[in-house]
Order: sequence, then C-alpha cells, then structure tokens
Amino acid sequence: MQPFDFQPLTRFIFGIDSIDRLGELALGLSAKRVLIVSDPGVVEAGHFETGAARLRAAGLEIASFHEFAENPTTEMVDRGVATARGFQPDLLVGLGGGSSLDCCKGINFVYSCGGSMHDYHGVGKATGEMLPMIAVPTTAGTGSESQSFALISDAKTHVKMACGDPRAACKIALLDPRLTVTQPARVTMLTGIDALSHAIETYVTTRRNPMSLTFSRRAFGLLMTGFPRVLSDPSDLEARGQMQFGACLAGLAIETSMLGAAHATANPLTARFGISHGQAVGLMLPAVIRMNGEQHANWYEELLREVDPIASFEDAPDRLAERIRGLLRQAGLAISLAELQVPEQDIPVLSQEALQQWTGHFNPIPLDQQRAESLYRAVG
Repeated sequence: MQPFDFQPLTRFIFGIDSIDRLGELALGLSAKRVLIVSDPGVVEAGHFETGAARLRAAGLEIASFHEFAENPTTEMVDRGVATARGFQPDLLVGLGGGSSLDCCKGINFVYSCGGSMHDYHGVGKATGEMLPMIAVPTTAGTGSESQSFALISDAKTHVKMACGDPRAACKIALLDPRLTVTQPARVTMLTGIDALSHAIETYVTTRRNPMSLTFSRRAFGLLMTGFPRVLSDPSDLEARGQMQFGACLAGLAIETSMLGAAHATANPLTARFGISHGQAVGLMLPAVIRMNGEQHANWYEELLREVDPIASFEDAPDRLAERIRGLLRQAGLAISLAELQVPEQDIPVLSQEALQQWTGHFNPIPLDQQRAESLYRAVG
C-alpha cells in the first residue's frame, strides 16, 4: 500500500442544533474575546446572530467582521486583520460558507504571524502559533472546516493562492445540518457540485493513499445519495446531513490527497470570467473524468460501485461523467462554455493559466497545453 502520514488536527462535532454548544466549546478553548467572521448572506439568514447569542450567553465578548464576498481577496483579509488588531481576540469563529471559513483562516495567518497574505502562499509558511479557530459551516461544499488550507485570491490578478499550514487547521468543526437549510437554492446546487468534485478528484490523484481513498469513497456515497434528495426536497434534514458530512469527509480527502485537473481548469474560468467555482468545476469535471478514465477506468469503477453496483470497468468513466452531467442539468447549471458565453478563442490562454494551477500537478494524467485545450474544447 502507498505510505501516508495523517494526524487529525480537528475535533468534529455533528448533529442537528449542535450550534447551541458554540458557547460551551469556546469556553473549553479558554476564550474570552471572540471574533466572528461571517459573510453578509449568513448575517441576513440569521445564523450570525444565532452564533453570537450562544457566545454572549456564555459570557464571552464578541466582535464581528462581514466585509468580504465570495472568493475572498487579499484586500478583504487585510480589512479583517485591521478589525482583529482593534479587538485583539483570543479565538476566531468562521461561521458561514467556504468564503467565511477561508477568510477567517486568512485573517488568522496575517494577524497571528504578521506580514501579508502573499507570505503564506504555499505550504508550511506560518512563522508562529496561530489563534484557535472554530469552524461552523452553513453550506455543504468546500470542506474548508476539515482542511489546513485557505484559498485567498490576489486582489489585483484574481489568481487563487492556496495557503496551508497545520497550524491553520481548525480546533473544532461544528456541523449542524439545520444551518444549511436556509441556503439559496443556487448556493445548494453550486456547493453540492463542488463537494462531489472533491470526492471524485481526490480518489484519483497521484497522492492517493489508503486513508484518502477511505474518505473519498464514503464522501462520494453520501453526496451522491443526499444531493438528489436535497434538490427534490430542500427541507430534508437527513439528506442535508448526508451532504454536510460528505463535504466534510471530502475535505479530509483533500488534506491527504489534493485535487486535480478539474480544479486546475476551473480556476481560470472563475478568475477571467467571474464564473462561480461550483459551476466552473462542475462544467469541467466530466471531461476530466473521461480523460483520466483512458488510463484509470478501474479507479472510477471502484468509486462508482458505491452507488452503482452494476458499473463495469469498461464504461465506468462514461457512466460517472454522465451522472455528473445529469446532476448539473437537474440543478439548472450550464454544461457548456457556450452557455456561459466563454469565447472559443480564449481557450489557449485559459489553458496556459490552467497549467499554472497547483492542483493540476496532482492529476494522474499530467496536464500540458494540448490536454488542457482538449478539455476546454470537450465542453465547448
């Protein structure tokens, strides 16, 4: 078996209404002053006030930061750091979707270690201990709560920087499926596709190992079971729980296996055209599955058997790719570049940018200009 080195860094707490324990858990980390990082949508949904009330009831002093958006940038992180310096917290709480959790981690890097966000691009760049953080995800998508990475976009170039360090891992991840029910339907769709892409990509990377495969397969089974149910009945808490826990497991798979060409080719679409990440990665994923399946059909067969016991070696990549396309259609998402008004003449430059993405280096079939262009043309 492939060697691996994995040490769980985060305590995971799952259950309906588990947010009621937030104050108790913060006290358990010896907190007195808590900075809550929540995006405006979470504030509007009422979840920020729910979390803040639990912390106040425990006797904790709180401050908040909300001045950021999807794909948080270095400038947004800098504003959050200024808020932290004015308040001087001893605990951070990221309450929201992946953007809230990533922004919270970004603030932690710069507030705790100094410098700028660019100093932490890469792995293991933290220069000292970081504040403890509790993650309270309100979406089922990124799995950021179970990773030691923050994805922060350069404010000028819009290039996403992966900034990772074991010291950035959350102390506690609090998974409450009820918090995901208030997501707008489109957010549910986009984050669900993102989570599925994590489960599928982590299963076939060059860093795949027995631990990551366990996380990937279970995540895939939960997500493929729960996602269609949530699309049909958004109030189904059991299915919401499957989605949330599946996304969390997929995040753990990323931590031990990394991602691949679907993310490498999706990120330039987001940076250049403002296409949401879930839409971009969902669009590219079927083409990547088919490309990788030319050499690794058996891996996709193993994965697909979690939900499709009659899958065979020969047709597994196509069956899986078509299942993803079917979910995209069910979710009302685009399945071609033309639908997203991406000009065909931009494919060469998109391909060049895809080759600069870190995740592409872990794809089982190495990306080059020709392969990247073929992937974009396959979804043209």
